[in-house]
Amino acid sequence: MEWNEIPEINLFSDGGAEPNPGKGGFGVVMEYKGKKKEFCQGYELTTNNRMELMGVIFGLERLKTKSIVNVYTDSRYVIDGIEKGWAEKWKSKNWHRKGSEKAVNYDLWGKLLTLISAQEKVKFNWVKGHAGHTENERCDQLANFALNGSDLLIDAEYLASHLNKEEKIENKQSNSSKPKVNADGDPCRKCGTSVVQKSSKNKKIKPGQTHYYEYVLYCSGCRTMYLVDDAKRDIVNQNNLLF
Repeated sequence: MEWNEIPEINLFSDGGAEPNPGKGGFGVVMEYKGKKKEFCQGYELTTNNRMELMGVIFGLERLKTKSIVNVYTDSRYVIDGIEKGWAEKWKSKNWHRKGSEKAVNYDLWGKLLTLISAQEKVKFNWVKGHAGHTENERCDQLANFALNGSDLLIDAEYLASHLNKEEKIENKQSNSSKPKVNADGDPCRKCGTSVVQKSSKNKKIKPGQTHYYEYVLYCSGCRTMYLVDDAKRDIVNQNNLLF
């Protein structure tokens, strides 16, 4: 490659969750000068839209050289969030949509905007899903393979927001008859199944992140996960991995 040549990359991505919310996964195919690489990853509990965003983010994170990137996705949510300026608008309002209401998935939108700004150019292209598009179909296969696999990660940001919403609902309902889930073996507040302690996966620390959870309490009955204070760890050195 000449010193002044800017590489042009095709990034194909797809993601989903079953059910929604539920186990999720994304698949990514990256193409450069006819050569392709494939990636996929699954998560314990997440949403369709988060997987669509994470797929594009994952692909952009793989780039080691400033590039022209053609992103292909069947997610109008992802494309419209960037092309219609929604994400930039939310960012300008400190990630608020209106009043004190935070934009959904603002953690991922922020990361995506940062990655886009690091490239020479990123162009988003919509493709119709399940319509025979070769790379889109392959990404869908990879996403399904990932979410049905055994190496599922924890989407900590979604889990935290999900539990916060549930806690607010429970407080409104004054449901004080059910004890809190604090330790391995405690009954799940939803279905009564004993929860088990499950370690979090390794992940890189994000800019500005002040803490992480070393483990979660997981219910195999209804797949609910609980964050507990005893698992919370403060971050001291943000240049290292969490573990």
